[in-house]
Amino acid sequence: MNSDTLRVPGATLFYEVRGSGPLLLLLPGGGGDAAVFDPIAEILAEHFTVVGIDPRGYSHSILDSGHPEEQRVDVQSEDAYRLITHLTDEPAYVFGGSSGAIVGIDLLTRHPERVRRVVAHEPPYFALLPDAKAHRELVDEVYTLFRTEGLAAAGARFLEGIGSTMKPMPKPADLPPRAAAMISRLMANQPAFMEHELRQFTSHIPDIESLARVSDRLILAAGRNTGTNLPARPARELATRLGVEVTEFPGGHSFTDEPVEFADLLIEALLSSSSVNS
Repeated sequence: MNSDTLRVPGATLFYEVRGSGPLLLLLPGGGGDAAVFDPIAEILAEHFTVVGIDPRGYSHSILDSGHPEEQRVDVQSEDAYRLITHLTDEPAYVFGGSSGAIVGIDLLTRHPERVRRVVAHEPPYFALLPDAKAHRELVDEVYTLFRTEGLAAAGARFLEGIGSTMKPMPKPADLPPRAAAMISRLMANQPAFMEHELRQFTSHIPDIESLARVSDRLILAAGRNTGTNLPARPARELATRLGVEVTEFPGGHSFTDEPVEFADLLIEALLSSSSVNS
């Protein structure tokens, strides 16, 4: 595995590369970084040049301003586009989880000529749902708790509110060095996520008209264990609006619950001539 950086407007992006073959860009969820993909990256690298990114303002990707800024879907999408064009002249495959799924979908609508296929796993488009007002109130409550009682209280309320479908982060002391360092970074990223991304991304609504024109290159995914809980509902709502199916992946909201099975299905979904439907 190699790592490098790329200068983009307002930031320096850090990314990791492994494997060979067509480019597969991995976009982590909110507050995540390239290392969250370690459990699946080596399997994927047997088929792709796998590129994991630290989104701007998180972990090793440094903002020029030197302080946290509001995270915007279009800005992260353009960062992904610039990284793809920096690394290859060919269209890329993209996988995004959670907030990264929103970025991947936006990338597909903005730059369809540079995207071969996107697998978007549980994008948190809460504002797309019929009961969006209730979910907005939940997010506002979580944000208020963060500002008044701190990160632990806010995180606990958020996990409860989405149906307890996400596992708490393990303690760094229980992990090998690289994983421990990653968990420490993710914990350090959480205040910026709570302050500058959670409300912004969950209130984002995709450009459905533009997306419908390229829906043959989009695979909407949901975790089998998520069931009907909140993290899976926006993918199903968007699928209904686009007239496509949702692919069920092993595990829940996290793609590392059952990494081998998840990676195998992801490879199949990306390389198939048509989407893999549940």
